[in-house]
Amino acid sequence: MDFRSSDPPAGPRHSDILPQTAAAAVKVVIVGGFGVGKTTMVGAVSEIKPLTTEETMTRAGVGVDDTWGVARKITTTVAMDFGRISINDELVLYLFGTPGQERFWFLWRGLFEGALGAVVLLDTRRLEISFDVIGRLEERGVPFVVAVNSFPGAPEHPLEELRQALDLPPAVPILVCDARRRDSSRDVLLTLMRYLHSQAATQEAM
Repeated sequence: MDFRSSDPPAGPRHSDILPQTAAAAVKVVIVGGFGVGKTTMVGAVSEIKPLTTEETMTRAGVGVDDTWGVARKITTTVAMDFGRISINDELVLYLFGTPGQERFWFLWRGLFEGALGAVVLLDTRRLEISFDVIGRLEERGVPFVVAVNSFPGAPEHPLEELRQALDLPPAVPILVCDARRRDSSRDVLLTLMRYLHSQAATQEAM
């Protein structure tokens, strides 16, 4: 397996060093169907060089993997993506991107362990692939937000219409993002942190 971050030994970059002020670390999982932009989001927002486990797609996946809408995609994540982002001087997020193809979903259980929350990336061209993804998070009790990734030519729907289609509770945030942009991806993560904080506050008040 080709771990793309495996470069010749060298001194750590300044951005790779965990700030000494970091007092809390949170594990966040980025999930979604095949080709929705999980690897792109991790790479765009990570302050360290991300670890990826992308492999070239082969004939073995023909007839097994659903590539409708992403026919030009030639690589796929086979284990996970990993990155890190400092929300502020004290809070650090460790990001884990899951593989999107259903034949690799058995790896999700391990990636969900210890996760405080999740981001569900959505492609409106293939909305149906998100139902099982959301169902798995709900089964495991992992809080999540939904981020609609803006793909060129993808149909645009009002967010409340998408909420109804996905049967999301009113409290679950749903927003539009561009997974290629660091600022947009960071906004998604900040929305997740605010949601987790509000949930914790609600539980304490009960």
